[in-house]
Amino acid sequence: MSVLDNKKTKDLVEAILSLETAEEAKRFMRDLMTEAEIAEFSNRFCAARMLSDKLPYSAIEKETGLSSTTVARVSKWLNSGKNGYKEVIAKLHHVHSHIPPIGKGLSLS
Repeated sequence: MSVLDNKKTKDLVEAILSLETAEEAKRFMRDLMTEAEIAEFSNRFCAARMLSDKLPYSAIEKETGLSSTTVARVSKWLNSGKNGYKEVIAKLHHVHSHIPPIGKGLSLS
């Protein structure tokens, strides 16, 4: 059984889908993950957005602090994964005509 198909993961997905506001999402993320994990995932998503905008690895590494190996891994999943990054990025581009650049980390008090 895939980690994506087990009951614990399904329960997590259901919990995420139950969130209704950005504040709820922030509070849930902060309780679920350490600040370092939130920063890491935020940087990976930032890298995916920058890759989808065809920015060079060097700019992505500088902006996010991610290693070239991690940027390459994000690129692999962006281009040949399950289309999760692409779907979310497309939804965000549809909702917002322009998404401002993300700085390092995510401040969650």
